[in-house]
Amino acid sequence: MTRTPAPDTTPVIGLDLGGTKIAAALVGPDGTVLRRHTRPTPARAGAPAVLDALAAAAREVDDGARAIGVAAAGVVDPRTGIVTSATDSITGWAGTALAAGLSDRTGLPVACDNDVRATAATELAEAGDPYASLVYVAVGTGVGGAVAVDGRMLHGSGGIAGHLGHVPSPEATGLPCTCGGSGHLEAIASGPAITALYERLSGRTADRLQTVAERAAAGDATARQAITTGARATGSAVGGLANALGPHRVVIGGGVPRIGDLYWSALTDAFRAELMAPLRPLRPVAPRLGSDAAVLGAALLTRTASPHFTGGPR
Repeated sequence: MTRTPAPDTTPVIGLDLGGTKIAAALVGPDGTVLRRHTRPTPARAGAPAVLDALAAAAREVDDGARAIGVAAAGVVDPRTGIVTSATDSITGWAGTALAAGLSDRTGLPVACDNDVRATAATELAEAGDPYASLVYVAVGTGVGGAVAVDGRMLHGSGGIAGHLGHVPSPEATGLPCTCGGSGHLEAIASGPAITALYERLSGRTADRLQTVAERAAAGDATARQAITTGARATGSAVGGLANALGPHRVVIGGGVPRIGDLYWSALTDAFRAELMAPLRPLRPVAPRLGSDAAVLGAALLTRTASPHFTGGPR
């Protein structure tokens, strides 16, 4: 028997799948997180093992849930439930039938989308305007994004819409990108990219972006240059996108913007410099929701995306 998506009176399960960890939550109809669970992602064990881990995480929080939403790493087509493209952060992830595979393991309808797009959907829902337009950028290990126009999240061919990290960036000219191309924003603006830029400019090693930020705070001019270069590259790219889309709100999330005011000021200045006159009052802002945004966005998918159901065991 085919099951239907969860009605608003029942809880649903939200799963946030990243390259290092899976977060699971049982979410009530009012958006309250009722139960939580986290476990490592078996990222090197292959797609079937990752699907098994997702199913196990869902069982840990399940208490009468009638659907599952998944916010997943990679390029995800929510219409087919398939991961159409992915980096090597999860081995063999590209081509995985995510929704069907998880539904087969849990016996529940499954709706899925890219993790950044699912997180951005919570910002769109919080706006309270059915015609709001939004640009959401997540700057961390990579650079992801999501775009909503007139209240509708854009998915595009194969679910690729919103991948801002792979637009050309003058600051990244000649630099290899994780997607296999070169000269893309992610190659200069992600956390690892800023760290690598610092190492190239200074001749010194840095184990992580936070080390670069600490050196910048202590007066290291090269560290400041690396951080502001990545920040300006992001600000310029997002400002240009804002001119093309006319968003009401621009949100910059992820771990990199949290390194401090130096980064945020450089990004904001570059963003403002690109804006056409009607958009000049617009400023980038931090996300409204905290660490629960991804699982809440995943849960929201059970109402906004088409669920997939294969009739596997409950």
